[in-house]
Amino acid sequence: MNIPSELKYTKDHEWVKIEGDIATIGITDFAQGELGDIVYVDVDTLDDTVEIEEVFGSVEAVKTVSDLFMPLTGEVVEFNEGLEDEPELVNSDPYGKGWMIKVKISDASQIDSLLSDEAYKELVQS
Repeated sequence: MNIPSELKYTKDHEWVKIEGDIATIGITDFAQGELGDIVYVDVDTLDDTVEIEEVFGSVEAVKTVSDLFMPLTGEVVEFNEGLEDEPELVNSDPYGKGWMIKVKISDASQIDSLLSDEAYKELVQS
């Protein structure tokens, strides 16, 4: 299982890459593996400010639909439009081309509540 050490994680299986006041967010390798073949990514919160732990979108796989939870409060400033034509990028490259949204972080102190790679590894192995 791939859990890059430079990223932060949530208990809901999202990953977060922090670059200044912008967070890039997607779902983890573990999550995409559990979901199976992803057929649609729905994000209708572009240009909205979404509170931490609120739903910012959903992922539809062949067998299930799963909500996506916001790891940090912020304004959704970009959606990965490549996922409209190729949602399977979430399966093949979850930490690269399969990213979902970029968020302008409202409260940087919330970053401290995210999980490290080690803590996330413990979560998924338990």
